[in-house]
Amino acid sequence: MSMRITRLADAEAFAPSGHSGVGPLRLQGGRDTPTEQVTVVLSHYLPGGEADMSPQLVETVYVLLSGELVMISDEQEATLHPYDSVHFTAGTVRQVANRSALPASMLVIRPATT
Repeated sequence: MSMRITRLADAEAFAPSGHSGVGPLRLQGGRDTPTEQVTVVLSHYLPGGEADMSPQLVETVYVLLSGELVMISDEQEATLHPYDSVHFTAGTVRQVANRSALPASMLVIRPATT
């Protein structure tokens, strides 16, 4: 099959460790999909939601779709706005936080891991 559509209503919800107030949905990739090289996750951060300071296991790109999220790494902070993106190399220690009063949504794109 050359085209595989994942409808938002059918996306797999999961609970990654080190995340609070975050609702991720696996759009592509994962155990039950034929996607082999990449994963794409839509993550919704509630106000106050965050991903703890931890190292990126693989190269990762975040694309903010709505709201604002603060990225913290190497003693630097940057606030992302809609359609901003950030790239982290494998091993980079980072934290993600929603310090605003509104929800935020972003895509998380990374190589698939086995």
